[in-house]
Amino acid sequence: MTRPAAAGPHRVVLFSAPGCHLCEEARLGLQQLARRTPFVFSEVDIHSDPDLERRWVFEIPVIEVDGRVVTQAPVDLERVERALRGR
Repeated sequence: MTRPAAAGPHRVVLFSAPGCHLCEEARLGLQQLARRTPFVFSEVDIHSDPDLERRWVFEIPVIEVDGRVVTQAPVDLERVERALRGR
């Protein structure tokens, strides 16, 4: 299923933590992916919110596309790309 153009760009959120090398790798992978498939990117430090920290502390990096978790450690950027393409 594809999204209507009026829905605007996809939104990708990376849940991460400072010093997390897997998070750094995920960020770099997302930057490379953004060159091929544009999206609005934001990053959230899970330590900024106790609920996020409890939820994701053992799962980061976690990547959401349009509010839906599509991958977490180990990150699968192909799943992110498929979500961005609506597959």
